[in-house]
Amino acid sequence: MYGTDLSHFDKSATSQEAKDSATEADIASEKAIRETITTYRPEDAFEGEETGRSGDSERRWLVDPLCGTLNYAAQTPLAAVNVALVTPDGVQAAVSADPISEEIFWTDGTGAWVRKGGGDTALSPTPRTRLVDIQCDGMLDRPFVGGQLVADPRLRAEFGPRVMSSTLAVAWVAAGRRAAYVTDGHLEGSVHFTAGIALCQAAGCVVTDLSGGPIHTGRGMIAAADADTHRKLLGLVRRHLHPADEA
Repeated sequence: MYGTDLSHFDKSATSQEAKDSATEADIASEKAIRETITTYRPEDAFEGEETGRSGDSERRWLVDPLCGTLNYAAQTPLAAVNVALVTPDGVQAAVSADPISEEIFWTDGTGAWVRKGGGDTALSPTPRTRLVDIQCDGMLDRPFVGGQLVADPRLRAEFGPRVMSSTLAVAWVAAGRRAAYVTDGHLEGSVHFTAGIALCQAAGCVVTDLSGGPIHTGRGMIAAADADTHRKLLGLVRRHLHPADEA
């Protein structure tokens, strides 16, 4: 469907943003994923961005059928299909697939790889690019660290900020194509972020909340290729997370 004129529909299941919408590509993707899971794991619970949650099994599939819908609809090749299997013991497996490049970033919890053309290559995080992707599409009714961080000259002195508006960029941290990814918000159990977080953790990235605590214990996330990049970003984010302290 990429490259065609797609119809838009209001989000109905998980979105809290008025400007957010789905296309027939989102709906078709989620339908195909759901049918596959139902065929092979009929007892498992399912939670999709477009259709919501069904089932009460402790094994739950989190599905974001197209993260970067507006990019995809605008024929901008920055989108990901995110799927994660979650149990009470954590994320058991996760995939973030790029439907344009046909790369599949995946983890079984013991390591992380990218599959392209039938072969798997281990993911290797590195800060070499100095590119940091920042999530700027956030809630409007509460504080949200995003745009102000992009505009911070102290960030731009150290890194090259990017705003892709797709969690494909989270997988790119694990793959060494981004030095880091920063987002605010509540991420635990998120259909958008669970797969990417699992990939980064399995690849050996430093993944914390915005205050440097364990992920999901506070707001947002810093996923960095290494400890030095994480330390620098933590200091930069702190200025915007607690602006009163900088006054």
